[in-house]
Amino acid sequence: MGYTLRTRRLAAPLGQRGWRIGWKLGLRLVYFPLLLLALLGPAYGVTQQPVRTAGKDVWLLVDVSRSMDAADVAPSRLQKVKAELGVLVNRFQADRIGLIVFAGDAFVQCPLTYDQSALQLFLNTLRTNLVAAAGTDLTPALELALARIGATPVAVGSPPRVTAVVVISDGEDFGENLEPTLRVLTRSGVRLFGMGVGTLEGTRLPRPSGGGYLRDARGQEVISRLNPTTLRRLAEQTNGQYFELSERRNEFPLLVNALNRMEGQTDTVRTIAVADNRYRYPLIMALLLLVLDIVLTTRVIRP
Repeated sequence: MGYTLRTRRLAAPLGQRGWRIGWKLGLRLVYFPLLLLALLGPAYGVTQQPVRTAGKDVWLLVDVSRSMDAADVAPSRLQKVKAELGVLVNRFQADRIGLIVFAGDAFVQCPLTYDQSALQLFLNTLRTNLVAAAGTDLTPALELALARIGATPVAVGSPPRVTAVVVISDGEDFGENLEPTLRVLTRSGVRLFGMGVGTLEGTRLPRPSGGGYLRDARGQEVISRLNPTTLRRLAEQTNGQYFELSERRNEFPLLVNALNRMEGQTDTVRTIAVADNRYRYPLIMALLLLVLDIVLTTRVIRP
């Protein structure tokens, strides 16, 4: 509009009319909104598109024994683990993740699922009284994970799904007979990643009911310390890695990167319905009108 008014003002002293350019103004008022409409991406109807995803199975084994209430990792070991696991789960949208909790015994808190929201709800319920009070025993948790991995259905002619097991604990294992389970785990080809939570110096354990700290049979305050030896050995013998979480070191991002580097198995192609983007139609019309505006010229002022 400014260009049209300027042309008319220049033509007036010559006794001529400058409105010959006016028809181009109308043309531009048509194709410019068409360009904006194409940019918005109008969708009409649905179309079927094949989707091929590559995913893996990740089992999270979380220690919920009394020692995970220790505050050498603020606000407590378990509370810090819950916060970090919430971030980890959001990073694996195309993978199935399951949750096993353990102390002296183990049970499945959440089976393998793609539903990240449901898994987040189960993570929020983690607390140290989920399992009967007892010392930590890694064997039941690993055996349960192996049983669930072996029970996962596999299509005929396809290789087993790539599976990772993440054990999150302070490493205080009071169980026995871990060696047979470790041999089975090694033969299965499952990679185990250990996450040690706590500090080597350790700290006192608060009473579950509050008011003071736990004491042993001799009346001494119980000190819980990080014991990375078992977790390191499990990771080394299964071609995995060991990481730590403490006040000075947070290696959860390294764990996420290690899991990301594991190449998942390509799943069967699924067909999904998606909105059909019709941006090309207003775009083609706008480009045709733009070319017409460039090709057709108008003499505004005649000598």
